[in-house]
Amino acid sequence: MARAEFSMVAVCLIIVLTYNQVKSVKGGESLSNVGVNWGALASHPMDPYIVTNMLKDNGIKKVKLFDADPWTVSAFAGTDIEIMVGIPNDQLSKFANSLSDAEDWVKENITKHLQNNLVNIRYVAVGNEPFLKSYGASFVKTTFPAMQNILKAIDKAGFGDKVKVTTALNADVYESNSNKPSDGDFRNDIRDVMNQILQFLHDRNSPFLVNIYPFLSLYQSEGFPEDFAFFDTQSRTIDDKNVQYSNVFDANLDTLVWALKKAGYPEMTIVVGEIGWPTDGDKNANTKNAKRFYQGFLKKMATKKGTPMLPGPMNVYLFSLFDENLKSIEPGNFERHWGIFRYDGQSKFPIDFSGNGEDKWPEGAKGVRYQENKWCVLSKEVKNMSLVPEALDYACAGADCTSLGYGSSCGNLGIAGNASYAFNQYFQTRDQSVEACDFNGLASIVTTDPSDGTCFFPIEIESAGDMITSMRLVTSFFIGLSIFFVTL
Repeated sequence: MARAEFSMVAVCLIIVLTYNQVKSVKGGESLSNVGVNWGALASHPMDPYIVTNMLKDNGIKKVKLFDADPWTVSAFAGTDIEIMVGIPNDQLSKFANSLSDAEDWVKENITKHLQNNLVNIRYVAVGNEPFLKSYGASFVKTTFPAMQNILKAIDKAGFGDKVKVTTALNADVYESNSNKPSDGDFRNDIRDVMNQILQFLHDRNSPFLVNIYPFLSLYQSEGFPEDFAFFDTQSRTIDDKNVQYSNVFDANLDTLVWALKKAGYPEMTIVVGEIGWPTDGDKNANTKNAKRFYQGFLKKMATKKGTPMLPGPMNVYLFSLFDENLKSIEPGNFERHWGIFRYDGQSKFPIDFSGNGEDKWPEGAKGVRYQENKWCVLSKEVKNMSLVPEALDYACAGADCTSLGYGSSCGNLGIAGNASYAFNQYFQTRDQSVEACDFNGLASIVTTDPSDGTCFFPIEIESAGDMITSMRLVTSFFIGLSIFFVTL
């Protein structure tokens, strides 16, 4: 029993040291109006404390989350990083129908963290793209009532002046029949609920949160001019009421501005909730294009000139911090490759968060622990290749094979290479279990890295998820000790 007590004290000490380290790290230079999205749909999520340190190393001061996981949010205690927490769409119905449930959520996910100013929670995004066309009317009747109840609960808790309530909307909530911004308006099928939400945002001085993806304009339209998705060329322009647009981002955002004007809210604050470029899973998704996009976009943010219809600085959140191998690929294989950093927190390409356009690499995550240096590949002893396709399909049904598609980083491996890649993905996802590298005798474990050219065969990390249970046992101690430090 004494040994167990000593172990708990040691863990607590490590937490406190981590807390002090987070406070003492000197951050790099980064634009104050640029934040990042941090999603956790990964088989092996990163340790939140490692991520917090990495954010500070890069000088990033704003983070948007997609839920309010208590361990993740607690990792920001004592930092000056501003947080937006989220409420997933599958919880909208519960909060729309029960103020009591909303009050319980606020107590556990807002009040607990804001006491003694431990965590700087600034926004709650109720729902994530709930009016997306592909969702139909699934969340049309629950989003606004959920927003109302969450706000009532925040007001009751006494944080109504500090924490703003909004909802993250996809750019498809507005449209222009002529493709000119001045013809922008909100979709007819959601016009009523959008008017309710706009009045709600206006009354509480909350921002309109919109996700804009120039990459998707290129992906969804074969004839879309590629240069128009970037910021470094004037080769293509749209003329609209004596205004010229040389990139789709400006044109898209100003379409929203016109829609807001027509709805009666010309002065509403707009925040770009998601914008980025994927690095794999499509012929246009690669590190070269991602570097080009971010370099141009961040330079634009640094000028603080805004768009023709929305001049001045704007707040934006880059999408996204890490690759997420459990994301749905219904929109496309690129969905799992939006990360500026790889799954393990290592940078993929140079990006200058200061907006100066320098060719420098961001700071990667420190302290990441990897599993053993071993991979699962197609055995050299296999003679009957007719058995391979079925095994390959089985592996890809249980792991991420999106890098094998046409135009992707592993798109030219051939059937044997495809099998090796798929087998390894399956093997790594299951923590390198020996049983996960069999495939009816077709696979074998090797210790030589099989990565080939642009095709990277990963080794999984020791996941933060493996430590969640034990860490949560000491989270209350950590928070209590932090309160003690704050009150000194």
